[in-house]
Amino acid sequence: MNFPWPPSPPPPASSHHPPPPSPPPPPPPPWLHPIRDRLCPPHPNQEQSFGVVVVVGGGGGAKRVALTLAPPPPHQVILWGRTEKCLKETCEEVTLGGSECHYFVCDVANREEVYRQAMVVREKVGDITILVNNAAVVHGKSLIDSDDDALLKSQHINTLGQFWTTKAFLPRMLELRRGHVVCINSILSLSSIPGAIDYCTSKASSLAFMESLTLGLLDCPGVACTTVLPFHTNTEMFQGMRVRFPQLFPPLKPEMVAQRTVDAMRTNTAFVYLPWTMRMLVLLKSFMPQHALEEIYKFSGTYSCMNTFKGRT
Repeated sequence: MNFPWPPSPPPPASSHHPPPPSPPPPPPPPWLHPIRDRLCPPHPNQEQSFGVVVVVGGGGGAKRVALTLAPPPPHQVILWGRTEKCLKETCEEVTLGGSECHYFVCDVANREEVYRQAMVVREKVGDITILVNNAAVVHGKSLIDSDDDALLKSQHINTLGQFWTTKAFLPRMLELRRGHVVCINSILSLSSIPGAIDYCTSKASSLAFMESLTLGLLDCPGVACTTVLPFHTNTEMFQGMRVRFPQLFPPLKPEMVAQRTVDAMRTNTAFVYLPWTMRMLVLLKSFMPQHALEEIYKFSGTYSCMNTFKGRT
């Protein structure tokens, strides 16, 4: 059928350009990163190779860290410690796990020995990419009952030892723009207990050292720091220590602490609380009056947990 009117003309071409795509949303501010990481923790890259790792205290508490590093991909693990027998046993286990491992007897309380052994390591193995500081001792007595030499020993090993080991290896890390300084600290650096005044003091100093070092390396690409703050770990060091409610606050397994430490190294996490609920200590101490905190310490058994202590130094 023919219509008497002409067909409608096509619509005029638009002279306007299409709107530009919207810009991507800005990244979250840095203060939101801890919340983001808690809700969506970064996935550690299990295929990442650490290169050459020095584990200080590798014959003692850091043994599990050395063994956790052993599975593929291969790494070179260097153990430092005071007891050759323990170092040799750990070295054999790490080697069986598939990683090349060497050990050196070194007392980190001796500054000259630390610098000397660091040179030996560089000559025999090469440049160090990761330093794990875990050497520690505990005297386990009150200030009045403590021997002066034992108090000095705790400070020299637990605190000053980190100064010497870090100073020995950090400059080369900065030159290579590749490195990681790890400190396995303790939650007692934030919440002290009676009967371990030497240990708590040295760990608080160690935490301040790592906080300052972490901030000082913010503008150093490729070099990072990690501080691990675990609750009571089931090792011989604090053998005999008892809390009132072990079902609510069970001692941590060394294997778990070691795995979380390695995961934090892979994700460049600066501070790790084990378990994460230990962050509440920081919150409580920030606003609760001292007398209220003292009642919590007494009720939880923290006030008397070292009365049954019989650990080793």
